[in-house]
Order: sequence, then C-alpha cells, then structure tokens
Amino acid sequence: MGTVLSLSPSKGGGGVLAEKAARAHGGKGESRLKRPGVLISALTWKRLVAASAKKKKGAKKVTPKPGAPDPLVQQRNRENARKSHPPDGAKPGPLAVPVPTASTGELLRCLGDFVCRRCYRLKDLGPGELVGWFRGVDRSLLLQGWQDQGFITPANLVFVYLLCREALQGDQIGSAAELQAAFLTCLYLAYSYMGNEISYPLKPFLVEGDKERFWDRCLAIIQGLSAKMLRINADPHFFTQVFQDLKNEGEGAAPAKDSAASRHWTISLDR
Repeated sequence: MGTVLSLSPSKGGGGVLAEKAARAHGGKGESRLKRPGVLISALTWKRLVAASAKKKKGAKKVTPKPGAPDPLVQQRNRENARKSHPPDGAKPGPLAVPVPTASTGELLRCLGDFVCRRCYRLKDLGPGELVGWFRGVDRSLLLQGWQDQGFITPANLVFVYLLCREALQGDQIGSAAELQAAFLTCLYLAYSYMGNEISYPLKPFLVEGDKERFWDRCLAIIQGLSAKMLRINADPHFFTQVFQDLKNEGEGAAPAKDSAASRHWTISLDR
C-alpha cells in the first residue's frame, strides 16, 4: 500500500525554487536600483567640496602691515581730535594736543636713559642692561605660555615710565641688584594692570629671596599712584603729556654720536 503525492504546479510556475530564484533576482534588482542613488550623493558631495575649495581659493588673505601704529595711541589721537572739534552749539574745550609718535625701540632707549640718570650712584649702569631685564621677562612669559603676544608696546612703555618715574628713588638705590628688584616690581604692576592676561606668575619678576619686600614695594606704589594709574587710561591729555615726557627723556640727554659707548648701546638695543 503506497501513498501517492501529487504536486500541482502553481500559476506562477517554479514553486519553491522559483520563489527563491525570484527573491535572488529581486535582491539583485533592488541593489541595482539603489546604486544610482549612491552615485548621485557622491557626485553631489564632490560638487560641494569643489565649490568650498573654490571659495577658499578666491578669498583674500589679510596680512598685518609691518610697523602699524599702536591702537591705543590711535585711540588717544581720535579722542583728542573729537575734543578739539566740538559739535555746533557746544562750548569749545581746551585745544587737544596730538599724541606724539615714536617706535618701540626709541621709547625703550628713552626709558633706559631716564633710569640711568635717575640712578646716578650706579656708575657702570647702561640703558642696555635695563632693556635686557625688560625683554628677558617678556620672553620668559611668552615661552612659558603665560601670554600670547608681547607686552612691549609704546602705550605700555608709557605706563611703565609713569611707575618708574614715581617709584625709583635714585638716592636710595645703591646697587644694580636693588635697581633690578625695584624695576621688576614696576613691571609686575604694569603687566597686571595693562596686560591682556588675567594674572601673571611672580617668578619672572622676583630676583630676591624675601617676598615680603617685594609685596611691600607693590603696596607702596599702589597707594601712591593708584589715582594716576587710573587717570592715564581715562584722560587722553594726561596720557599725551606722559608720552611726551618719556620721549623728551631721550632727546634731552642724547650721548655723543662719535662715542664708542653710543655705538655699543645702539647695537644692543636694536637687536
């Protein structure tokens, strides 16, 4: 006794095998249909990349002009010009004096000449030694990452001169070490007040073991010059006056051109 199984062919034909074949062919067809979309998106991406590259290539590169004047000095000139030309109907104020112009190297020489004349007891002191202390501190802060740009600018030199003029007492300074400690104290306050950073480390400004003496000098300068330190940034006329005073320090006592000392300090300061 046997059982006979009969399989009737389906209308589509092929049965299970036909379905598998259809699925296989259908999968390939679907993948073939999907490929153009991938190609289209790739072409679109290439067009976007090419367009952005063309924009970057066509953009003009702005480079800073060498020897550009100090922005703070330009601001003081604009404020002075505004005060000297009041609007119609307003009472004319005092005649504004334009801020004198000078390079950073020139003002460094003027500052060095002033300190050398003020500290008359130090016979072997030269302007280049003072400038070396200043540049050493600024370079140290740059290399250690405490500041992104140099501090030595004409406007900041005017502020340093204001502090040194009031804080350095020539009759009380008997050695180069004492002068360096007092000068670096002025620099620390100038950096803290005029610098771009929130705070600065104490180590580059400290050349003595006793920190108490350093802080005592800082407090004495702040107590005596706090009003002038605020005024020099608020009053353009006062800033102009101090700027001109600093410039006159170099013009009033210029060394002889033919002297060997003059040539030596000129070379060292221009480096």
